Amino acid sequence: MKKLEKIITILVISMVIISLTTLSYGFGVSDLKGTQDVQVAGLKSAGNTMITIITTIGVVISVVVLIVIGIKYMIGSTSEKAEYKKSLMPYVIGAGLVFAASSIAQIIYNLAIKM
Repeated sequence: MKKLEKIITILVISMVIISLTTLSYGFGVSDLKGTQDVQVAGLKSAGNTMITIITTIGVVISVVVLIVIGIKYMIGSTSEKAEYKKSLMPYVIGAGLVFAASSIAQIIYNLAIKM
């Protein structure tokens, strides 16, 4: 069994070494030649529109869920309030991720437009 493990380990290590030494040839945007069918202004407005829609939907969903949890918390009994407090932490994390993701997407979009 030890001999089989050594053989498998050697094969895996050799495959990793081979895959790391593979050459890759790339090119930049300036190397592209020919006509471009895509209009830059159209892409800019489409990207800005998509980011705005995603941000708006995320904010609306977060606020609606917060209202629902708040109403359930006010109406619920003592044991139900404890359950709602437990469900509040994943909500806060999720809402934070929604706001962070939309903010990061907006920052990336602004940086890409400036380039």
